[in-house]
Amino acid sequence: MLRVREFVVAAEDAGTRCDVYLARQIPDVSRSQVQRLIRAGLVTRGGRDVRKPGEAVEASDLIRVRIEREELRAAPEDLPLEILYEDSDLVVVNKSAGMVVHIGAGVKSGTLVNALLHHIGALSTAGGELRPGIVHRLDRMTSGLVVVAKNDFTHRGLAAQFKGREVHKTYLLLVHGRVAKDSGEISKPVGRDPVRRVRMKVGGIRPREALTRYRVERRFAHFTLLEAEPRTGRTHQIRVHFASLGHPVVGDTLYGAPAKLRLGGREEKTLPRTFLHAATLGFRHPRGGELMTLRAPLPEELENLLKLVADKDR
Repeated sequence: MLRVREFVVAAEDAGTRCDVYLARQIPDVSRSQVQRLIRAGLVTRGGRDVRKPGEAVEASDLIRVRIEREELRAAPEDLPLEILYEDSDLVVVNKSAGMVVHIGAGVKSGTLVNALLHHIGALSTAGGELRPGIVHRLDRMTSGLVVVAKNDFTHRGLAAQFKGREVHKTYLLLVHGRVAKDSGEISKPVGRDPVRRVRMKVGGIRPREALTRYRVERRFAHFTLLEAEPRTGRTHQIRVHFASLGHPVVGDTLYGAPAKLRLGGREEKTLPRTFLHAATLGFRHPRGGELMTLRAPLPEELENLLKLVADKDR
């Protein structure tokens, strides 16, 4: 499937290399991929082919990119699945760390959607063929609660609650360092990192309002256990916000967490996942309006690390 993307260069981007400009504009395409597209004659500027990746763009240029996309469609797979609640309209799952929520670029199988299609047989279509039933997501290395819609009525009702910020979500996380305040909020816009596009950052490209509230659950000598409530749903929001304070989430090396933990005078390997868990989820059932609150306990690997920290980080 050939997809055409068009961009008009803003004044502030004038003089930027064409490959750099397009890599910033299309987050799911790398700079090296853009360079291959240019060399294949699939990028035009002002109606003519861009000849070199380093060609500078000018203000008001119309850039067209033709991108070949593989047709993807989610298929049922028999995968382990922990269901905490299910009825004829929706299902709430305790997702394990390492499982991607839905298929997409570079991910064709092994996702939560694949597992749910095997278990349920059909999900809502409002999210499209790649994301049937999916109203919200968790990062791959984040565990915890996800609510999934079985039909479009439920999907629309849940989506409206998320958009209206009526859904209550809390996360448990362990961060590096001692957070000074017992509670507080972080209000910093989050956008795409212009250099490392797999990351987000405070500010960044096309930043959007982001608000996270938190309170301290327990302090250790060099770590803090927190409960956080994101009031907006930006990509990597909690991870970006705490990293911006100098308190990256344990295991989150993408956002500056160290690869090793120093505990009791010894170095220990950090987690192969982030210490971030979606612990509670509250919403109103779209069918009857009753308030539903679900909880998922910390996974064993997080409980074990917490015990190790409590024992040795003094």
